[in-house]
Amino acid sequence: MVTGGRRRWTPGRDTSAVRHPAAPGRLRDDGRHHVAVVGGGVAGLAAATALAERGVAVTLLESHDQLGGRVRAWPVDHADGPATMSRGFHAFFRQYYNLRGLLRRTDPALARLRPLDDYPLLSRSGYRDSFARIPRTPPLNLAAFVLSSRTFTLRDLARIDTAAAGELLDVEFPRTFTDHDGESAAQFLDRLRFPDAARHLALEVFARSFFADPGDFSAGELIGMFHTYFLGSAEGLLFDVPDDDYDTALWAPLGRYLAGRGAQVRTGTVVTGLRSTDAAVEVLTSTGPVRADAVVVAADLVATQRLVGTAGAIRAGDGWREQLRALRTAPPFAVWRLWLDRPARADRPPFLATAGYDYVDNVSVVDRFEDGAAAWAARTGGSVIELHAYALPAEADHDDVRAAMRRVLAEVCPELAQARTVAEEYLVQADCPLVGTEPWLSRPDVGTPDPRVVLAGDGVRCEYPVALMERAATTGFQAANRLLAGWELAGQDLWTVPLAARTRFARHAGRAASRTRPARAAQPAG
Repeated sequence: MVTGGRRRWTPGRDTSAVRHPAAPGRLRDDGRHHVAVVGGGVAGLAAATALAERGVAVTLLESHDQLGGRVRAWPVDHADGPATMSRGFHAFFRQYYNLRGLLRRTDPALARLRPLDDYPLLSRSGYRDSFARIPRTPPLNLAAFVLSSRTFTLRDLARIDTAAAGELLDVEFPRTFTDHDGESAAQFLDRLRFPDAARHLALEVFARSFFADPGDFSAGELIGMFHTYFLGSAEGLLFDVPDDDYDTALWAPLGRYLAGRGAQVRTGTVVTGLRSTDAAVEVLTSTGPVRADAVVVAADLVATQRLVGTAGAIRAGDGWREQLRALRTAPPFAVWRLWLDRPARADRPPFLATAGYDYVDNVSVVDRFEDGAAAWAARTGGSVIELHAYALPAEADHDDVRAAMRRVLAEVCPELAQARTVAEEYLVQADCPLVGTEPWLSRPDVGTPDPRVVLAGDGVRCEYPVALMERAATTGFQAANRLLAGWELAGQDLWTVPLAARTRFARHAGRAASRTRPARAAQPAG
């Protein structure tokens, strides 16, 4: 955007990105206040960074030996030497303004993020879509996708329900979230009448990236993601990945940054409870209590429910605690990293999203983007492959899951069908928050009834259309801002994609279509 001959600064290429100014105040606290941050994942790191930069004394408590939370990496020892493992591939989209701002603290040019040239989507039925050559600016991106896609044609466009399509076009956050209380992503897609192939490749991928089945995932969140990545942003659907494992590239440098600003970073420290008194909030840990003026709880959902959802932990009524305890985790997911004795074909994409391939949701050739994996592949002549399965049945037999994953790998990458496994790591977790169909306002937000205790994380309600790592970073900064404002200290400005339709045409078209929508009875939350 040009104002008075000068372009307005934005954190990406999209000149329509929206700045959300923090409350003004003093720039330095000089250690007058002490905050304990529980959890060293993305949300906790964002909160700790914003606080430490204002001179607040920070103690960051993380149960694992590495920072990063659910985006951490850790060392593993194999017979042929050390390697690293993680909880799976994460895409660093260019709309993740607040997360990328956090990473710029140690990497101002974001040189440690490596762009991927394409984000191909492959269906077992034979359809394949790509975003590599699609313009990034709406509405050209949507028009180009329809014209180039084999899964979504002009004939399909004529079958789309105009009223439901209007809900995709005429968005306004956070109202759009509440408009779809009680409706799942699957129910919305049924109303939309999207063609099956395009439904799997272009929309359900958003639901499954939350580790959720579309039948359990919020329709409002699905629409929010479609707006964030497609209709509401000119950043495009391509993304970056770290050039090495998460710890080396991202979180260990940020830990050193925090230590350089006086924060105590205590990894390997398990938090066992909170105790709120008149004088302070006491955090009980495996190495002794930590007394603080305030606490940011940036742990996973189960730990958060245990720490602040029990009577007496913080000053909160039964109603608020019941809302917190009602939140659910998403189904289990599995990550299988394989060190194989031969390379993947040179033209294999580093990341491939899949639909209809049994349990498998994506296949990554890790040695194409992680330096550590690339060094191993160069030394051995092999490859490092990662298979990811979202939303597994709770009763899944993991011998069957692995067998199916290996069959899919052979089908998608036939050159690896006879590859010998040199080493492997198989991980199953079930600790991601489920963004379900319950009323949006029933989810706890950053604030709690106790002003000295705030929440942060990707399961915390946020009024902006942000999700996953970006919601974690955004709510981490919001939690810090809440405490800083109470002490009359300046906070951290935030950035998002536009909160409403980008163009007047989209707003008018959406509203015109929505007028044809019959009143929808609220669906039961489930």
